Amino acid sequence: MRKIVHRHLGKVVAGAAIAVAGTAVMVGVTLPGSAGADESSGGLRGGNQAAQQGGQDQGQAAVEPGVVERARAEGDKGTGRDPLTDDETKRVEQIALNRQLLTSGENVEGQRGPQRIGVDLADPEENELDDPNAPRRADVTFYDYKDDSLVTKTVNLDSGKVERTDTQHGVQPPISRDEMVEAAKLLIADPLGAGLRADYKDATGKELTSPDQLTLNSMVYRATSGAQPALLAKCGEHRCVRLFPKVKNGSWIDARQLVIDLSARKVGKLG
Repeated sequence: MRKIVHRHLGKVVAGAAIAVAGTAVMVGVTLPGSAGADESSGGLRGGNQAAQQGGQDQGQAAVEPGVVERARAEGDKGTGRDPLTDDETKRVEQIALNRQLLTSGENVEGQRGPQRIGVDLADPEENELDDPNAPRRADVTFYDYKDDSLVTKTVNLDSGKVERTDTQHGVQPPISRDEMVEAAKLLIADPLGAGLRADYKDATGKELTSPDQLTLNSMVYRATSGAQPALLAKCGEHRCVRLFPKVKNGSWIDARQLVIDLSARKVGKLG
């Protein structure tokens, strides 16, 4: 019987094992487990049988099924501290992404325009905390791979204008879905991804050629003095990520030793 644990860099592991085996750098990472579906369904089934038996004993008619009220249609504009609507989100993205940022910025794939990270409802100003008619604002966040900067634009939804622009370096928000996919592409294509590819083939019998074949989780990686090879020394200034890949409907694959520097588009291995 082959021992793939010793043969490959990334060994296929159970979700519980990978959660327990995390290093100090991986604080806060949790992986999904299984739910006791059988017990839940059994409990509900037993309760329903008891209720039906009680109704029959008392000669009562069967209870009519409940009616679920249709969800209210989402409007194009929210009020107060309501979450941003889809229309509001699209609108503030268009306002925030001005021509200068679009032409000068660069996304995770190296294409024109910064990488969209997220859109969130902004907190009200201090002098507006008790004002029921305070304007709604949104913070639109981009990561510009051109100069490794985090750009946040605060848009006033009432006036349609950008009120503030904040540019920071060395600030690393959670990895977006598009960035995870690009990191997986780089890892799959890199020589250091050989263990990942081999373990995927052992688990499925198929070649791993695309991130679409995996379920991906991730965390930002920051360099620690002397704890990584020189290739990864700029992580934190650069946008770097550790991936936690999972075979779709299958096992987790341990790739914790590998770090993808999205800014430099290189893959490094921790010691």
